[in-house]
Amino acid sequence: MKKAPQDRQARVGDRQTRRAGRVSALIPGILLCVGVAGLSAALEAAERFLFAHPYVEALVLAILLGMTVRSFWKPPERWQAGIAFSAKQLLEVAVMLLGASVSFAVIAASGAALLATIAVVVVAALGFSFGISRMLGLSTRLSILIACGNSICGNSAIATVAPIIGADHDEIASSISFTAILGVIMVLGLPLLIPLLQLSATQYGILAGLTVYAVPQVLAATVPAGLVSTQIGTLVKLVRVLMLGPVAIGLSLFAARRHGGAEGQASISFFRLVPWFISGFLALAALRSFNVVPAMVIGPLTSITSFLTVISMAALGLGVDVRVLANVGGRVTAAVTLSLLLLLTISSGLAFFFFK
Repeated sequence: MKKAPQDRQARVGDRQTRRAGRVSALIPGILLCVGVAGLSAALEAAERFLFAHPYVEALVLAILLGMTVRSFWKPPERWQAGIAFSAKQLLEVAVMLLGASVSFAVIAASGAALLATIAVVVVAALGFSFGISRMLGLSTRLSILIACGNSICGNSAIATVAPIIGADHDEIASSISFTAILGVIMVLGLPLLIPLLQLSATQYGILAGLTVYAVPQVLAATVPAGLVSTQIGTLVKLVRVLMLGPVAIGLSLFAARRHGGAEGQASISFFRLVPWFISGFLALAALRSFNVVPAMVIGPLTSITSFLTVISMAALGLGVDVRVLANVGGRVTAAVTLSLLLLLTISSGLAFFFFK
């Protein structure tokens, strides 16, 4: 009887030792990912200094740098736990924190016609992009990543959806790398459509918001066209980003049902069907919408979210085999290009015929 307290203490001590061992095993890989992410952020800052805005974001640079490192040096086993943790768990935390920057009031203030236009474009682009990717022989998960990246918000959408559908390193790197290239081309080439299609400032702002991938890229594409285009383009883009929430929930439910088989019946609760980080995203978005989250913390939270995402992308790059990208590169490029052309066609038609 006297040994029982000692046994309990021993078990507690063993658990603490194992927990400390697991944490210490993560440190080397996490520090490597943080180093790659820090260099990527510094390169983006240099772009901002030289060109006033980044043409290639830190998120993309992190993947490219990680892939470069992986090409010359494969991290040994002692680094792998931290790299895997950064690629998955840190990315899920980043997705959850993203909800704090989303306000449902933005949706309500945009107007019914514009909201309907954005919803139609996103849904149509999702369907077309997925269909094109599958016809080109790409996997279902890679096709979903390309569709979401092309239709909603580029790299951020890919990073958000990837853990929901269980995409692997190569699929994420493939979709982000080739989408990023076309994103830069869009920023440089979209203003050429203003004289070609005789677009008004409002029409061009809507077109830019519906087609350009990232919010900073929308600014880069619309600033030369004037303040009206910039304001409208940014608003449309922000509402388009908010479409990521419903899409992520839908994919969560679909993935859970698909993998649940006969066990995934209606008796399963929402919280078991939807991943914890999506539930956290919705909770933070609701708190933000009701002004429970103070405005002063939004900026720091956004910065933390962005850097966590960059760290995750560095981890993904470190796990990518470049030979796999070479095997699918042509098909991914074709899928992204055709999807983008369709998105441009739909968006320009709606902007031209329904707005002035």
